[in-house]
Amino acid sequence: MSDKQQLKRLALLPLRGLLVYPTMVLHLDVGRKKSVQALEKAMVEDHEIFLTTQREISTDEPEEKDIYTIGTLAKVNQMLKLPNGTIRVLVEGLQRGTIENYIDSEEYTEVEVELIDERQEATVEEQALMRNVLDQFEQYIKLSKKISQETFASVADIIEPGRLADITSSHLPLKIVQKQQILETFSVEDRLKQILTILSNEKEVLGLEKKIGQRVKKSMEKTQKEYYLREQMKAIQKELGDREGKEGEIEELTEKITEALMPETVAEKAFKELKRYEKMPASSAESSVIRNYIEWLTQIPWHEETEDLLDIHRSEKILDEDHYGLEKVKERVLEYLAVQQLTNELKGPILCLAGPPGVGKTSLARSIARSLDRNFVRMSLGGVRDEAEIRGHRRTYVGSMPGRIIQGMKKASTINPVFLLDEIDKMANDFRGDPSSALLEVLDPEQNNTFSDHFIEEPYDLSKVMFVTTANNIGGIPAPLRDRMEIIHIPGYTELEKLQIAQTYLLPKQVKDHGLTKGNLQVKEEAILKVVRYYTREAGVRNLERQMATICRKAAKMIVSNERKKVIVTEKTIENMLGQPKFSYGKAESEDQIGAATGLAYTTAGGDTLSIEVSLSPGKGKLTLTGKLGDVMKESAQAAFSYIRSKSEELNIDPTFNEHNDIHIHVPEGATPKDGPSAGITMATALISALTNRAVRREVGMTGEITLRGRVLPIGGLKEKSMSAHRAGLTHIIMPKENEKDLEDIPESVRKDLTFIPVSHLDEVLKHALVGNKK
Repeated sequence: MSDKQQLKRLALLPLRGLLVYPTMVLHLDVGRKKSVQALEKAMVEDHEIFLTTQREISTDEPEEKDIYTIGTLAKVNQMLKLPNGTIRVLVEGLQRGTIENYIDSEEYTEVEVELIDERQEATVEEQALMRNVLDQFEQYIKLSKKISQETFASVADIIEPGRLADITSSHLPLKIVQKQQILETFSVEDRLKQILTILSNEKEVLGLEKKIGQRVKKSMEKTQKEYYLREQMKAIQKELGDREGKEGEIEELTEKITEALMPETVAEKAFKELKRYEKMPASSAESSVIRNYIEWLTQIPWHEETEDLLDIHRSEKILDEDHYGLEKVKERVLEYLAVQQLTNELKGPILCLAGPPGVGKTSLARSIARSLDRNFVRMSLGGVRDEAEIRGHRRTYVGSMPGRIIQGMKKASTINPVFLLDEIDKMANDFRGDPSSALLEVLDPEQNNTFSDHFIEEPYDLSKVMFVTTANNIGGIPAPLRDRMEIIHIPGYTELEKLQIAQTYLLPKQVKDHGLTKGNLQVKEEAILKVVRYYTREAGVRNLERQMATICRKAAKMIVSNERKKVIVTEKTIENMLGQPKFSYGKAESEDQIGAATGLAYTTAGGDTLSIEVSLSPGKGKLTLTGKLGDVMKESAQAAFSYIRSKSEELNIDPTFNEHNDIHIHVPEGATPKDGPSAGITMATALISALTNRAVRREVGMTGEITLRGRVLPIGGLKEKSMSAHRAGLTHIIMPKENEKDLEDIPESVRKDLTFIPVSHLDEVLKHALVGNKK
């Protein structure tokens, strides 16, 4: 039988799907951290380690309950570190052993093992069992033909009964549980009997397999002729040089599927479709659909990824090179880069750049891609009204294809591009579906790792894509879609910003495009400023760039026709090139006016001043509003009128003024539509001025909405309005008190020339706006 020894303390190496018997020599690949440290501990000491098998292969961090208690003491003969980080070791099994104590630590696991010594001499009964085992094993080898005769010869030379049982077991196709049972059988005699039983069963199974094989062979003979003829046809095609036949296609597609390194489930689907394609006649309509599908699967990126250049200073330099201003957008991109550099796991953010046309939304997205060193792909959503444009067509249709998201990923050729969804507010919906609802899955970081396209059918991971969307009007984006995006407003450029952009970006670009140089064309700063003020009225800079191009064309003509060798454009000569000014900006009144107040307006072209006039005439109290006003401005006028009637005594106004006076409120430039909640206090001030015969100070501009109780409500666009007031020559601005927080957005060069007067009630407005004594 066997004799027990004293306990021995050893490092533990758990094995997955593998079992080592005593006297076996085997190569193992070790990758788990604890296992590597256990090996290092063994190498430092006496090269001995205890090997035992896990109960479940899937367990990554096995504990005491997850391993068998009986294993093998082994000696580490060789250790080699592989390039992929794993370690390959050569171990030799020495003795069986039983774990008595389990000592786990963070670094590695140790066990106290009671080793089992085996007798080497065989009894008479064991010798008889050994002969039976060898006889049965020889018959098994002849039937299976998977084990060589050399192997049998080496096994036949073994004289130790225990070793014979172990080596024979290692060559049989047994499950780990069966092999573990043999390892746990300390009795050599019982072990040999187990091997005999297993060999007998295996011989029966092999006999049945042989019978089944013969039956299959008979049925195969029926199709053998067809197979032979098919192979002949392939050989003839090759001889004729017909490499474009279906066989060549199958080989090519198989190679493409293998090279694409798709996820396992997708690769299975691709090979399944390839088998269908192989069996299908080339004339079938579905044949082209399947081939198209397989080609799309191989052309989409599944693992190709560009490495982000996470250098904040470099990215900041690139963004500043390409765009002037836009500080909030640049700051947001740099924040993303900083977090990405710290975690390296941040999901792609979804930014929405909202602003008027021409402010650089699309080009900014391109600059973001350049700063990250990612591929860039753009998809315009303007006019898209079919859900299939986003999700793709189902493969039941001939000519079906994936949606534009998958098409964009193919064009990007990486799984982490910067993907621009342009004009997301211009989508529509009709009977063909709602594309904005289809985008809900694309633009949700929690869902887009399993984006489903109707054509591809298999889930596609979009989580590493950085989506950037653009919109002119966020009101046109459905609320659920808007909720998924981080909206960054780009309100447009101020006059000073346009001047800098023209000098730094637009003019040098146009000079180069028109074949000119700085030496033969010089445009003075005051000339550019005049173009900004009197020849363009926009939030962006597209029209400004066209005017710069016009200047360059005129200059090119002068130089080519030898009129001049060098063209210098000044404020006085700009009209010769561009003609009469196309726009006029409001200017401050030359003297204080009664019944006229200057308001500040925010338009898509930035800020502007707005003169509001009031006239009184004998009548029956009719209130007339002209100047193409919107509903909001009409309501502001009604609110101002009602407030004055309710406070007529405090304002020293005849309480019956509305019974014998018609009131006409007019906002000049009647052809221009005007609307917005910021003209309330201006209308009220002009009306009170007319009724009290007190003048309004000419240097004061005002903005703010009024309530029926005289409260002044906050407004938007204070930065743009302040710029227009500064341009018009105003020196004082009356503004709502709640807008004081917006003063920091106003450029310092403008802020120092203006006096801002925050007010919370109309009484404060009148105190600062009206001059003269009360009537």
